[in-house]
Amino acid sequence: MIALSLAEIASIVSGQTHDIPDPELEVTGPVVIDSRQVRPGSLFAAFVGARVDGHDYARGAVEAGAVAVLAARPVGVPAIVVADVERALGALARAVVERLGATLVALTGSAGKTSTKDLIAQLLQRIAPTVWPEGSLNNEIGLPLTALRADSGTRQLVLEMGARGLGHIRYLAELTPPRIGVVLNVGTAHIGEFGGREQIAQAKGELVEALPAAEEGGVAVLNADDPLVRAMASRTKARTVLFGEAEEADVRAENVRLNEAGQPSFTLRTPTGCSDVTLRLYGEHHVSNALAAAAVAQELGMPVDGIAQALSEAGQLSRWRMEVTERSDGVTVVNDAYNANPDSMRAALRALAAMGKGRRTWAVLGEMAELGGESLAEHDAIGRLVVRLNVSKLVAVGGQEAAWLDMGAKNEGSWGEESVHVSDTEAAIDLLRSQLRPGDVVLVKASRSVGLERIGQALLDGSGEGEVAAR
Repeated sequence: MIALSLAEIASIVSGQTHDIPDPELEVTGPVVIDSRQVRPGSLFAAFVGARVDGHDYARGAVEAGAVAVLAARPVGVPAIVVADVERALGALARAVVERLGATLVALTGSAGKTSTKDLIAQLLQRIAPTVWPEGSLNNEIGLPLTALRADSGTRQLVLEMGARGLGHIRYLAELTPPRIGVVLNVGTAHIGEFGGREQIAQAKGELVEALPAAEEGGVAVLNADDPLVRAMASRTKARTVLFGEAEEADVRAENVRLNEAGQPSFTLRTPTGCSDVTLRLYGEHHVSNALAAAAVAQELGMPVDGIAQALSEAGQLSRWRMEVTERSDGVTVVNDAYNANPDSMRAALRALAAMGKGRRTWAVLGEMAELGGESLAEHDAIGRLVVRLNVSKLVAVGGQEAAWLDMGAKNEGSWGEESVHVSDTEAAIDLLRSQLRPGDVVLVKASRSVGLERIGQALLDGSGEGEVAAR
């Protein structure tokens, strides 16, 4: 973080200092919410969670090197006490961003945010020092924590913005006002909370509404292939750049194809030229993500040949997102268990089908959460898609939603033991260990709350796994 004294921080967050011997002491390390991550010079923000109260760890944080604690009450060690720790964290992030003078790039969408953020980061760090979120820090706490990792040398800040309702992205954009905003797609993630895709589009479009006008450098990067995203051009004063496979896209992909491993290649065409790209990532859906990243990099001055080379060399930085590992016995494990919604589930299944040509394929799937009244239909549809894609085996893991996956597959025409419903991860692990054969390809995917990443890890533990093909 940019070095700030405790007195300055207290003023920024409208807090009161307690037990601070020297208000001019500076916070020079990261701002953290986990006392185990404290380093000398840190500021520890104490949050009250569902299971633990961060205030109980305040003394340990200071003993580990934290300069002070951002707290909701006095804690017996140096602290800045505020009415609302979350709001204070946001105010601090806003103040730091204003002092940075860096270019802020923010992105949102129903699917692909984290993978695209990773691609953008890997391109932009070739231009100038860049900070981006670790994993999927995209909410009212995670986004400020990312912004507060920036220091005086940071020239580009990439931010991921998620939403579970109207106004969420507007608030995040107020904390960290972006100059470039990217909207990837409008799908069905969290549709149970929003009520429909039009409401999701309204929420995602808050990002482009927050951008500065074109004459002030504002740029809205929009998916030309998604009508709801493309329509957001009318909601912004920023200059619009379209990406996609549509003919009118400013940054587009031509001649898209997949190799035998399911990795896409295409010709990248931009207003400044064209160049060939072969991604290390798996699945055709990553073409759209790559185009979004290319559009951002072009706006920041990267030549098309450099963009193509960087995309071809980029990997997956975040865990459990199409993380492909080949075991020594030839079994390929695709751990995509960080999260799931109908759009990302369809993309992952198509990638599995492409990767598994000529091999036996397994789809180990669990609940897609927060679908509301659409849950039965969406799970049934995914089960049917498994059959239509000729996936060899479906293992549906969990309760009612898993039963709907299994039902969809059986109703579409699966028979015998091609589709099986098991109660939990342990049952799935036992089944897979007993039935997997060398050369099989296994996809593991569900919403984060289901915890199916344990299945992917169990299939690798003690297996003499080979190199991770994409990470």
